[in-house]
Amino acid sequence: MNSRRGSETTKRTMYPIRTRRRGLLGRIPRIAKRTSRRNRAVHSFGGRIRRSRRRLAWFDQHRFGFGLAAGILLLTLLAVALPGLLVKPLVFPEPGSSTANWLGWQPSPSTALQESVQTWMVPVYRSQTGEVEEVTLEAYVRGVVAAEMPVTFELEALKAQAIAARTYLVKRVAAGNFDDVPKGAWVTDTVQHQAYTDLESLREQWGWLRYGANLDKLNRAVNETRGLVATFEGEPIEASFFSTSNGYTENSEEYWQAYVPYLRSVPSPWDELVSPRYKQETSMTYEELFRKLGISGVQPASANASAETLSYTSGGRIKEIRIAGKPFTGREVRELLGLPSSHFTLTRESDRVVITSYGYGHGVGMSQYGAQGMAEEGKTAEQILRYYYSGIDLESIEELGITELEGRAIQLDEEDLLAGGI
Repeated sequence: MNSRRGSETTKRTMYPIRTRRRGLLGRIPRIAKRTSRRNRAVHSFGGRIRRSRRRLAWFDQHRFGFGLAAGILLLTLLAVALPGLLVKPLVFPEPGSSTANWLGWQPSPSTALQESVQTWMVPVYRSQTGEVEEVTLEAYVRGVVAAEMPVTFELEALKAQAIAARTYLVKRVAAGNFDDVPKGAWVTDTVQHQAYTDLESLREQWGWLRYGANLDKLNRAVNETRGLVATFEGEPIEASFFSTSNGYTENSEEYWQAYVPYLRSVPSPWDELVSPRYKQETSMTYEELFRKLGISGVQPASANASAETLSYTSGGRIKEIRIAGKPFTGREVRELLGLPSSHFTLTRESDRVVITSYGYGHGVGMSQYGAQGMAEEGKTAEQILRYYYSGIDLESIEELGITELEGRAIQLDEEDLLAGGI
């Protein structure tokens, strides 16, 4: 039994060993085959690496040439593209035109300029060309707003400016006196009346990237006040305006020697906060000062060369002043010296005089930077106008009965009313 057990034990212990050996030997051909494939793959990959290294070495040797060529190409593109974008912008297609539609840009009807069904053709004398150009009423108002007030101002400030601009024209046309303009014109495009600019000039000024958004904003300001004018006792007002106050607006009679009930002095504290023109300084020699003021026979170093303010206006500007013994009004000194305001101080510094001015403009009516400050506080265009023009109302041109003027009224159909870029 022991031999049998030994025999059985021997069989049991040897059988697995033979099996493992046989299995290992059986796998050797397969392992060799896989190893051969790996060697071939590694050999092939090594060849690819060597070829890639040769290419990289070639590119590395020539990288300076490639960099130089790329730099020249970039500079060429910048030289061609930048002047067109920054110096002379591309001519942007007129909103509503076939070109604009093809490019996919067109303002929505809410931002396209809208005219009243019965509108006016306004003849504007263009100072640059010497020609009279006719534009529709609301296009004229838009051109005045663009020229007289920064488009970056709040919308409500722009709307207040639009109503003031329209009111100025309506009052002028209702009076019917055009003796101060070339024949055939109602107004010029200068500050003699109201500054005015056209769309072509705005494209050049803004560039085509900003043109669309800025035009939409202007159109909104005009559309949302379309046909509205400021009136006092049923008549269009003298809607005077200026850039920046010294903290107060001025009574009309203290600048123009004519009392106007709605042009009263009111506080305007916003100007000092928002206007870059609130305070300005200039200097000149006493010889230059006396020459501009027409003063002679006075030595700058003498006591007689001093200045003395005699009185102030309700708006805090100089009403009367004596310089080197000669009396002037504040307005006279401002105009003779080219100062921005009639609120100024004179300070001696050695042989020179330093002139510090506060505010910019005549000070009568609406302060534009004051309007901006009010708009930033959430005030509406109507609130702004009622603040700066005491006791006024807002009415439409049709309510005033001013519709037919010298045959210049025209009839527009619905397509015209919504046409962009009028």
